[in-house]
Amino acid sequence: MRHRALAALAAAVVLVFGLVLQQGDVGAASLSSNIQLRVKADLTETAGLAPASAPLVLQRSLTLTNGTGANQADTVWSDQRTLTASSTEDLDLAGGGLKDAFGVAFEPVKVRLLVVTAAGANTNDVVLLGDANSVPFLSTAATTVAIPPGGFIVLATPNLAGVAVTADTGDIVQVANGGAGTSVTYDIIILGTSS
Repeated sequence: MRHRALAALAAAVVLVFGLVLQQGDVGAASLSSNIQLRVKADLTETAGLAPASAPLVLQRSLTLTNGTGANQADTVWSDQRTLTASSTEDLDLAGGGLKDAFGVAFEPVKVRLLVVTAAGANTNDVVLLGDANSVPFLSTAATTVAIPPGGFIVLATPNLAGVAVTADTGDIVQVANGGAGTSVTYDIIILGTSS
């Protein structure tokens, strides 16, 4: 009788975000960004005396130079935020309320990258998007994505069109606490272009 043993030796997803802002005159700020995705998994099985392995490695890298064209970004906003139980917040990308590291209003015309990571200590999911005036990352504004504790989502759009931000009708990134009883903490990074 053939005896099978299935072991996952390694399954890791690593996202490395290199966001480098070179400060001088704030009006002359320059943004250089490097986003890396690496997935490594090794599926093994033993059949009799013959161990077998099926290693998998997927690596992708995205470099965005300073500017507003394809494969470019010139504005970034990031934060770690906490939502109380059952609460929701709307991050308005056109309203001027979000400030970058230098206190300048973060109002991208196009989004190149959205990263949201849910803290591993959360009990509830972090629910992303779903507002009627959502930035159109997904096919419909009402669509939501639930990010479980320790999970994350990365949406990258390096092409010239990017994801357009339209004031009043497509400028909201909604984030909600997916349950009652406890708060949730999440980290967020948005890279975009100023025109």
